[in-house]
Amino acid sequence: MATPTDRRLPQYRPDPDGTHPPLDYAPYRSTALRHPTQPLVLLPQMLTEVTGPLLGPGRLGELDNDLTRQHAGEPQGQRIIVTGRLLDGDGRPIRDSLVEIWQANAGGRYRHTGDRWPSPLDPNFDGLGRTLTDGDGRYEFTTVKPGAYPWKNHDNAWRPAHIHFSVFGSAFTQRLVTQMYFPDDPLFSQDPIFNSIPDEKARQRMISRFDLDRTEEEWALAFQFDIVVRGREQSVFEDEEEDE
Repeated sequence: MATPTDRRLPQYRPDPDGTHPPLDYAPYRSTALRHPTQPLVLLPQMLTEVTGPLLGPGRLGELDNDLTRQHAGEPQGQRIIVTGRLLDGDGRPIRDSLVEIWQANAGGRYRHTGDRWPSPLDPNFDGLGRTLTDGDGRYEFTTVKPGAYPWKNHDNAWRPAHIHFSVFGSAFTQRLVTQMYFPDDPLFSQDPIFNSIPDEKARQRMISRFDLDRTEEEWALAFQFDIVVRGREQSVFEDEEEDE
């Protein structure tokens, strides 16, 4: 039986069909090994899913959002500032929410044991950052522009330059992992991950916008990238047994 507290919990709209890439996408070959082969089970949104996680500022370090100052020396590459807002599907800012990024270095190499292509590691760059959004849902990172890198998906395959983002929103049901690309990348046309997004307009929302006003003279270029997660629908849980 649902409690009064349960019935006041907000529900989240389901994403429309075609919003996200298909789980099995033939041009992205490894999805054949990773996608579910059985129908998905829809789990109810209970208290845990719509109220967590709670990630306070005490979990962050002073330089977690500046990937260029985490070591004794400066990393190689074009320094950039990445800013944006975290919003829900109704356009409202999501405050005090954790935003995490990871990326390759300027030469297109990750600090990971599985990345062994012959581009040098940068001893002054780990490629990991995190921050909390402010009262307007804004976040900011200072980093270097990642390089393209080869992968073995198809002949002469190269991934466009990109930064991975993980956001939690204000609830676990808003969790989103996505990628930010850079404007006018010549590798878009042959990248199956980018092109797996069914909707052309949605695909363009993965491309950041060059922000001249936010650049810092003789220091860093700037790019803007807003992230939108599912919004709240003003409905409540109903207990079917009570209607009988």
